[in-house]
Amino acid sequence: MLTDAAGLPLAVATSAANTHDSLALIPLVQAIPAVRSRRGPRRRRPAKLHADKGYDYPHLRAWLRRRRITPRIARRGVETSTQLGRHRWVVERSFAWLTGYRWLTLRYERSARLFTAFLTLAAALTCYKKLAT
Repeated sequence: MLTDAAGLPLAVATSAANTHDSLALIPLVQAIPAVRSRRGPRRRRPAKLHADKGYDYPHLRAWLRRRRITPRIARRGVETSTQLGRHRWVVERSFAWLTGYRWLTLRYERSARLFTAFLTLAAALTCYKKLAT
């Protein structure tokens, strides 16, 4: 899941349990919808991206820089995970919002397409609830 600074889900996806999370970063960033701004063209990219040490790969950093996105990724073996915690809790809270839907806590669907559809529906309902208040 990719969220904004307030924790609203921007893009969600499902993958197999034995695939690394870093493989999903590029498709998730590409799936961010256009954001209407007050002036000028629509924005299709965030200014910066916070991620944990699992996404610390040179090719991902280079790909983000080519798209003019500042990578804020903790470096393996150099930085501690405690500094990233103030940004990571936003994503963890968003996961808690999505798992609040009972039909998502246990996966009853065998088809990954149907589960992804339910996950997208839960993300849309979460955005609707948070933006309506």
